Amino acid sequence: MSGSGAKKSATTLAFVESPVQLLNVLEWAYTDALRAPGPESKPVDLTVVVLSPHDPMTRGQLRRMAELARDEGVTVRWENARGGAGAPLKTVGGLRGPLRRAARVVIGDPFSRYVQLLLTLTRAKDLVVVDDGTATMEFISQLANGERLVRWHRRGNSRGVVDMAFAPVSATARRRLTPGRKRRVEVFSSMPVEPPPGVTVTANDFSWTRARFGPPRLTRGTDLVGTSLVETGVVDLERYLEAVAGLAEAHGATRYFAHRRESAEKLSRVSHEVGLEIVRPDLPLELIARRGPIGHTIVSFPSTVVHTLPLALAGTEVKVAVYDVDPAWLTSDASPRAQGFLSGVTDTARDVQRPGTVPSTAAPDTPLAMS
Repeated sequence: MSGSGAKKSATTLAFVESPVQLLNVLEWAYTDALRAPGPESKPVDLTVVVLSPHDPMTRGQLRRMAELARDEGVTVRWENARGGAGAPLKTVGGLRGPLRRAARVVIGDPFSRYVQLLLTLTRAKDLVVVDDGTATMEFISQLANGERLVRWHRRGNSRGVVDMAFAPVSATARRRLTPGRKRRVEVFSSMPVEPPPGVTVTANDFSWTRARFGPPRLTRGTDLVGTSLVETGVVDLERYLEAVAGLAEAHGATRYFAHRRESAEKLSRVSHEVGLEIVRPDLPLELIARRGPIGHTIVSFPSTVVHTLPLALAGTEVKVAVYDVDPAWLTSDASPRAQGFLSGVTDTARDVQRPGTVPSTAAPDTPLAMS
C-alpha cells in the first residue's frame, strides 16, 4: 500500500461508515496492488474518509481499524459527519475538492444517503463497491434489475417524505454506479453475486487478513456469533433468546461474540438467562477470529460471517456452522423479503456446515455434516 503522510489529493478516495467496510477497503487495496502489472506490485495511492456514525461501538471499532490502516501507510481522514446540524453541510463542502480530483472512488455502502450524495459530486470514471456484508447481494440484484436502492430488511414499498425528497439524488447515484462507455464499475466481494452486464466482480478472499494475522490458537469450545436481526426488527426478541439458548446447550458453547449493533439490554439477557460470556470485539470478527484464540467451531445464524469466516480462517481447523432462521421467529414488521433473503444467505455460503433448524435440546457434541 502507499506511503504515509498527508496528501493534497488522492488517486483513490474511499468512503466508509463501518469497520467491515474499512477492512474490505484494505483487502481491496492489497489485492489491487498484487494484480498491478510489472515484476513488483505497485502500491495504491489511497485516502480513506471515515464518515463517523453515531453508534459508540461502531466508532470504537472504526478507530481501531483506522490505526491498522495507518500502519499500512494509508491516509485516513476522520469526518464527524453526523456531529450536529451543520456537520453534513460542512463535511460535503470539505470533500467537494477531493471528490473532483479523485481518479477512482471506492464506497462501502451504496445504500447510504451520505454516500449517494457524495457520488453526485464525483467525476471519477472508476468506481469500486466493496463489501458491506450481505447487503452487497441485494445491491447487485437491485442494480441488475434497475430498481431503486433499498435495504433488504426495510418493510414494504412505501416511501416517506424524506425518501421522496431524496429520490433525485438516489437516482443520480444509481446512474453513477451503472457502468457505461466512460465509466468502469467494480464490485469487490466475498459474497456469491451475479453481476449485471459491464460490472466487474473481483473476489475478496481475505488475503490481507491472512497475510497479517494468525494462524490462531484454537480452544476446545464452541463460540456463538450474535446478529442484529432483533435490532433491525426482523426477528422477535424472545424467539431469538430461545434459539441462542438451544444452540448454547446443543454445542456446549460458553462465549457469545456480540454484533456491534446489538443492544445492551439484549446482551444482558443473553448473559444472565442463557449464561454465556459476552465478548464485545474491538475489531471485525474476521480479524478477531484470525488472531485468536477462537473456538474449534463457530456457530451463527444467517449473516455475513458465514461467507467471510471460512475465507479468513482458511488453512485452520475451525469449522463454521450456520443455522436457519425459523419463519415463526419473524416479527410482523419484518419485510416480506426477509425469509427468502436469509435463506439465500445460508444456501449460498461455501465451506460451512448446515445442521438445519435450531435444536431445543441436544447433546453438546452433536455431530455436524459438512455440506
